[in-house]
Amino acid sequence: MNTKSTLFIRDLGDGLILRHGSPEDADALADINSRMHSDNGPDQPEMGIAAWIQDLVAKPHPTLKPTDFTVVEETATGRIVSTLCLIPQTWTYAGIEFGVGRPELVCTLPEFRKRGLVRIQMEEVHKWSAERGHLMEFITGIPNFYRQFGYDMALSFVGRRTGYEGNVPKLKDGESEPVNIRPAREEDLDFVLEMYEQWEKRYLVSCKRSLDLVRYESFGKRDDNINRFEKMVIEDTSGKRIGFFEYPTSLWMDGLPCIYFALVEGVSFLKITPSVARYLWEKGAEYAARDEKTRVTFSFLLGEDHPAYEAMDDRLPAKRPAYAFYIRVADMPAFLKRIQPVLEQRLAQSLAAGHSGELRLNFYTSGVRLVFEHGRITSIEPMKVGPGIETDASFPDLTFLHLLLGHRSFDELRHAFIDCYWDNNTARVLLNNLFPKKTSDVHPIS
Repeated sequence: MNTKSTLFIRDLGDGLILRHGSPEDADALADINSRMHSDNGPDQPEMGIAAWIQDLVAKPHPTLKPTDFTVVEETATGRIVSTLCLIPQTWTYAGIEFGVGRPELVCTLPEFRKRGLVRIQMEEVHKWSAERGHLMEFITGIPNFYRQFGYDMALSFVGRRTGYEGNVPKLKDGESEPVNIRPAREEDLDFVLEMYEQWEKRYLVSCKRSLDLVRYESFGKRDDNINRFEKMVIEDTSGKRIGFFEYPTSLWMDGLPCIYFALVEGVSFLKITPSVARYLWEKGAEYAARDEKTRVTFSFLLGEDHPAYEAMDDRLPAKRPAYAFYIRVADMPAFLKRIQPVLEQRLAQSLAAGHSGELRLNFYTSGVRLVFEHGRITSIEPMKVGPGIETDASFPDLTFLHLLLGHRSFDELRHAFIDCYWDNNTARVLLNNLFPKKTSDVHPIS
C-alpha cells in the first residue's frame, strides 16, 4: 500500500500538490475523466471511459501501475483537479524493438485550466519515460494541442471505409456463408498472436504483443470498457482457423466498425470480406436494439491501406482519410542508433550501396551527423547548427519525424515546407533510400 509520502511528487503552490496515483483513486479518476472526456458534456459522463479507468487503476494491467498516473490534488478538499497517465509499451520499427510511453487521459477541471497543470504533468511523465529507456512517446488527441509539448502528428492513425444498407453483400438464394465466425476462446490465443505477428510484418511501425497481453485484451477488460474489442475467429467449412477480426462492444457513431482483420496467407480477402461485412451489419443491429440507437452503416477502420478495402471497393463508398498519432522523439541520435541495422540494410539494397561519407541533418535548433564507411554507419551523434556550419539537408520544426516514420516522402515534405530541402544530390539520394515512405497501422496498448 502506498503512503501519502511515497505518492507525493512536489508542491505546486496555490493549494495544489502533484502526486502519483494509487488504487484508492480509481473512482475519483473514473469520475473526472468520464466527465471531462464526454462528447455530451460533463453532466453526461462517458461510462466507457470510466470503465477504462477502472480497468487501468483497480485491476492488474500488463504494463501500467496505478502510480503511472499523475494527480494534481487540491489539498483543502482532497479532490483531483487534473490528471494524466503514462502507459508503457514496446513498439517495433521494421522488426527492431524499442520502448514507448503513451501519455493518455489528459484532463483538467474547467476552473483550474490556464495554470500550466498539463504542462507540469507532461514534463513529469516525459521524465518517467526517459528513465525507463523509452525512445518515443505518442498520444492521440485534438488537432495542434500537443505540439506545444514537442509532438508532431507524424504517424498514420486509423482511416475508414464505410458502407450502408444497400452496400451489404447479399447471399444468393440457397447460398450459405463460406465461413463460420465465432468468439475467440482461450485455446485460440496462440493462433491470434501468431496471426497478429504475421500480419504486422506488413507495416513499418507496430506495437508488440505477448500472449499475456492478448489474454488481457480478450478476457481481462470490463465489457463496457471503451477500449474493449471482441475478437472473432474465422473458420472454413472444415473447422480450420483461417483468420480473425475485431470490433468494439458498442456502435461507433452510427454503425459497427471492424478495427482489425487478418487472414492466413493464401486465404482470399475477396471471398471472406463479404462474410465479415454481413456479420458487422447484423451485429450492429443487435447493438442498436440493445442500446436504443440507430444503426446506419458498417465500416472497416484498417488504416490507410488494407486488402479488405480493395476486396469491397464498390461497396464502401464513404472514405475517410487517416488521422495521425502525435509523436515525440526527445533523443533523435539515440533512436537512429537503435534502428541502425535497418538503415544499413536499406543502404545496402540501394544505389548508394557501400557509400562512405557524412550526412549532416539540420533541424534548425539542433542537428544529427551520420558517418558512413563502406556502407556501414560508424557514428550517429548530435551536432550544432547555425551560421557558418555546413549541413546536407534541413527539416523545420519536427518535420523529420514524418520522414523517419515513413509517413511522408522527402518530396512531399519539400512540397509542404519550403524550408525543408536538401543541399546536394547525395543527401537527396541517401535520405530517399534510408527513409522510404511506408505504411503503418499501429494498434497501441490501452
